[in-house]
Amino acid sequence: MNGHHRNHILVLCTSAFFVTMAARLAVSPLTPFVLDEFEISKSLIGVALTGMWLAYALTQYPSGVLGEQHGEKKVILLSLGGVCVMSVLLGLTPVFELFFVGCILLGGFAGLEYAAATTFLTRKFDRDGRVIGIHAFGAPFAGLVVPVLITWIGVRYGWRLAVISTVAVSLPVFVLFYSKVGPTAPTNPTQSFTDSVNLDIVTELIRQPPISFSIGIAVVGEFYNQGLISFLPVFLVQYHGYSATASGALFSLFFLGSALGSVTIGSVSDRFGQDLTIAGCLLLVVVGIAVILTPFSLAPLLGVTLLAFGTCLVIVVQTRFLDRMTDGDRGTEFGLVRTVYMILGSLGSVTVGILAESFGWTVAFGLLAALCVMSMASIAVNRWLQLGL
Repeated sequence: MNGHHRNHILVLCTSAFFVTMAARLAVSPLTPFVLDEFEISKSLIGVALTGMWLAYALTQYPSGVLGEQHGEKKVILLSLGGVCVMSVLLGLTPVFELFFVGCILLGGFAGLEYAAATTFLTRKFDRDGRVIGIHAFGAPFAGLVVPVLITWIGVRYGWRLAVISTVAVSLPVFVLFYSKVGPTAPTNPTQSFTDSVNLDIVTELIRQPPISFSIGIAVVGEFYNQGLISFLPVFLVQYHGYSATASGALFSLFFLGSALGSVTIGSVSDRFGQDLTIAGCLLLVVVGIAVILTPFSLAPLLGVTLLAFGTCLVIVVQTRFLDRMTDGDRGTEFGLVRTVYMILGSLGSVTVGILAESFGWTVAFGLLAALCVMSMASIAVNRWLQLGL
């Protein structure tokens, strides 16, 4: 495969990840409109959104399995097509019960893309860190532009059209991916889905010390990512007294920094090593939290910037996983570990929320910093004692 065609595939996979992230992000800014129309409580819409993100995490494992058995292209197209259909159905649903089910199905279809696309790309490119970083760029870029645009459409034309409007992006990407990417051969076509998805495979993989060590680091990275994404805007309002507009602007800066970091951190890890880059990301988070908790006027700006780059840790951990997996089972194994660390990491939101409400922001964000320090210490011990984890 020539480099020109490979670059087309990389752009299309990044666009596909942007689409799946945009479809999920489009729902949250529209919740006030949904609450008013269906006359439901905040807790119910919260359960629907939680179900969407949980479904996304749970389908990481099937994504890798299906990619190995049927070829990654078919799985990515299934993800994009499902996102298109569910976005339309969400916008047309007449009752909240169907909206609830639609959110879960939307998350499930969206989750099928990442593991299949990542394993597909790592078979086409040599520099895993750089490629995974570029692919991951789709998520923070969606976070930067989608909430603002969707909110504008929702205010001007209604929430239903706002949800459906995401098809204007997802459908063209589906068509381009179908027409421009050639068929992908299955790497494990003889194994059935039920044989691949079983407890023995899960326990055997997690028992491998290098994999379990990497899962631990990934859980910490996903934990503080979820905590920051969920509560950074309200923290800026309550702790620093920012207006909602100023808080939103800094939150956009957070996604911008994460987007820039996603295309650079992977290259840094290729050059200087995964563990040093991971430790650097953890250090950025620790320093960023310390800065953002200080009362100085420029502290939020500097702190948010540091935190944004620190969130790119998970990109490097993914290359750490892939380097320790066999080619034939890479899709299944990568999807499995993503499901594990994303489910555990999702507890970051509720943990930070409970601690902030009970003990204040210093304790809540201090826990995130403490977890990062512990992870840095574990990496240092691994390298110092040459444990090979």
